[in-house]
Amino acid sequence: MAREASGAGGHTGRMSEATHLRLALAQSNATVGDVEGNLGLARESIERAREAGSQLLVLPELFLSGYPPEDLLLRRDFLEAVREALERLAGIAEQIAVVVGFPESVGANGRAVDPIAPALPPAFNSVALLADGALQGVYRKMHLPNYAVFDERRYFKPGDSPTVFELDGAMVGLTICEDLWMQGAPETAEAAAGARLIVNSSASPYHRGKGGPREEMFAQRAREAGVTLAFCNLVGGQDELVFDGRSAVIGADGATIARAGQFSEELLVCDLLLPAVGADADAGAPTDDSAVPVLASLTTGAEPRGRLEPTLAAEMGPDEEVYEALTAGLRDYVAKNGFEHVVLGLSGGIDSALVAQISADAVGPEAVTAVVMPSPHSSSETQADARLIAANLGVNVVEIGIGEAMRAYEGALADAFEGTEPGIAEENLQARIRGNLVMALSNKRGWLVLTTGNKSEMSVGYATLYGDMAGGFAVIKDVPKTLVYRLVRWRNERAGTNQVPAAVLERAPSAELRPGQRDEDSLPAYELLDRILEGYVERDRGPKELVAEGLPHDVVEDVIALVNRAEYKRRQAPPGIRISPKAFGRDRRLPITNGFGARPQTSD
Repeated sequence: MAREASGAGGHTGRMSEATHLRLALAQSNATVGDVEGNLGLARESIERAREAGSQLLVLPELFLSGYPPEDLLLRRDFLEAVREALERLAGIAEQIAVVVGFPESVGANGRAVDPIAPALPPAFNSVALLADGALQGVYRKMHLPNYAVFDERRYFKPGDSPTVFELDGAMVGLTICEDLWMQGAPETAEAAAGARLIVNSSASPYHRGKGGPREEMFAQRAREAGVTLAFCNLVGGQDELVFDGRSAVIGADGATIARAGQFSEELLVCDLLLPAVGADADAGAPTDDSAVPVLASLTTGAEPRGRLEPTLAAEMGPDEEVYEALTAGLRDYVAKNGFEHVVLGLSGGIDSALVAQISADAVGPEAVTAVVMPSPHSSSETQADARLIAANLGVNVVEIGIGEAMRAYEGALADAFEGTEPGIAEENLQARIRGNLVMALSNKRGWLVLTTGNKSEMSVGYATLYGDMAGGFAVIKDVPKTLVYRLVRWRNERAGTNQVPAAVLERAPSAELRPGQRDEDSLPAYELLDRILEGYVERDRGPKELVAEGLPHDVVEDVIALVNRAEYKRRQAPPGIRISPKAFGRDRRLPITNGFGARPQTSD
């Protein structure tokens, strides 16, 4: 590859009317902080893209550091490690141009600034252009998101310059994630400077229903600017976040040319026929490149053999998409944190059944242990269903009755509880005994404990601290109860058999902590509860707005009071996978001590 010219200013002259460019998008699964591992993935992508005859490879946003690195960005040694990895990666960028995301130190000469200085963010969110075995230049993200799960202004300074480069006769613009969510610069400035392909290095977290509208937004941007857009997204799980991939190439007419699948690594290779530099100057196309720096003018010398048929992955249905997101999130949390086995309490209810299904798919049934812990209040039907679910999934089973432990607790507390009627304290002892047992198995075997509470229960505090909330990872923490039922039905249909028996789907939900107990003794029907929670938790609607939507006033008031009162519980819950537009934790952050609409809390 030869570097013919660089700097700001004009093009290198008119070439042929069109140029063929083979583009590769590396939809890869980075791990935050694993700089060496991420470097290895980037190397593999370069080799595969070169073998495919690609002239340009794009990797996701902040790929070398992983996304989001959070307060690792405040460490000098971390930023230096990423910079060293970038220099090593540049050394193998031959016969191909590579765009890769990394945190770029703000300090001069690549040295990190002192992180103790709180007024100065330590880095830019940047992409590097690598070619000819060297770093050719960088583009710095201009639009920094600071909403929902994003807090990039805490860590990054915004860039202020759109950037283009010339590659084998085509002008290419650089953007990073949020840059394309915003109309205008940098996209419009780069298009005006002659770019007919704009690449977007991204780490766009998943939530249900996001993929289609995101692609439609890219189509609108492509049509408005008259450019082809290439969106390269991260894939995989990172703590609560899941990245769905679904990288895509969108033509200037807004049509999707190529699309990668969701929740799996993929090298998406696509052939493009683009206007050559200066080819449309006489046609009246807007060209004003005087203020847009041209990082480099590069020639790969590659001559891709033949033409590739573009890959256009099918879109998943809504329930399949959520299920696969949960599976990917659990799989990566287990693998990236060094666990080899998971354990969960299997009650015979719908929630633990779904977590068992997801676990078996995520890590394999041989790496899952289900603990069946009957109490004197457990029905023979639920216990039989628990054993049948475990057998259907092929997971390991441990049975530990809790009756003896319950009697021991009751005896120990007899004097302290004298003169009181049995109630919630006795009920919650059962959940806490079960929590102790699964945690003991975790300590002894090194297994990761999975909790099985859903979003509806977590919202209103229908969960026991240090009981069913005890664990390391909350798989369905962001899944409403009504969606839990849909996901189990969908997984049964995909299996072609009832992995979870029909009786579990039809039985009234119950924690079985007292004779005849039903969830709806304490809560509204889940169909109504989930409608209220969707409005209050995910859309930030107040009680008057919810009642105006046709929801009953007294139920709305009661549910909101429960949600507000349970904030202290949610602060103590394990992390869980985000699949909604607003999840507890990273998204929804409210004070525990809160006099606005709150009622006194109880330690249940």
